[in-house]
Amino acid sequence: MEVRMDGRNAVITGGSAGLGKAMAREFVASGANVAIVARRQDVLDQAKSEIEKAGSGKIIAISADIRQADECTRAFNEAVQAFGQVDILINNAGTSRRGPFMDITDEVWQEDFDLKVFSAIRFARLAIPGMRERNWGRIINVLNSGAKTPPAEGAPTAVSRAAGMAIMKVLANENAKYNVMVNSLHVGKIRSEQWEKRHEKDERGLTLDQWYDEEGKSQPMGRLGTPEEFAAIACLLCSDRGSYITGAAINVDGGLSNAV
Repeated sequence: MEVRMDGRNAVITGGSAGLGKAMAREFVASGANVAIVARRQDVLDQAKSEIEKAGSGKIIAISADIRQADECTRAFNEAVQAFGQVDILINNAGTSRRGPFMDITDEVWQEDFDLKVFSAIRFARLAIPGMRERNWGRIINVLNSGAKTPPAEGAPTAVSRAAGMAIMKVLANENAKYNVMVNSLHVGKIRSEQWEKRHEKDERGLTLDQWYDEEGKSQPMGRLGTPEEFAAIACLLCSDRGSYITGAAINVDGGLSNAV
């Protein structure tokens, strides 16, 4: 089954690295035009250079601090100016932050929600009117398994990700009649920049591949997932092939989570 996205236009937040970059590459390879949004211009430029080699789709890079409402609006408007419209929104921004509940300050809570929750709200609010008017749209909130089963010391990320899942459900129910499909993808342990940073702090002297092999032993499939495997699911959901899937919280974790 070939999955194509020719003529579709996507905005991917957190698009300069990891899962965001992998999704952008997969979308461009499938014919879509993609705006990747992140803060670091140098990283964005490097990602753009890599992604534009993947296929016929157009790729643009937008530097923005989407913790700020006006920056969300500016980034979205730049994508519309470049492409004419936005058909697909991937709310992917955010890193993993966790610790004992009593140690988390108001400032940390606010920053986490601004980056992961309010940015998703704001971008959805910008994208949905056009999607409704055209009777076609796709939105994915990229979350994690903690959204379904928040662990001890999992805040603030598990809480903000749970909010992202609730937002997904609300949007799916309100927009299904407009043919706007809204879903969430829940990450388990997938090779990424965040895991590379954990490897750097490891004191066992393992190479990155050795470290990944050790981490993978605790997984049901015996290995960590790859960004490309995650991106393939996102591509399916955002194509015409995903025309009857909405309101679904889908685990992309190799069987790690016990919650469906």
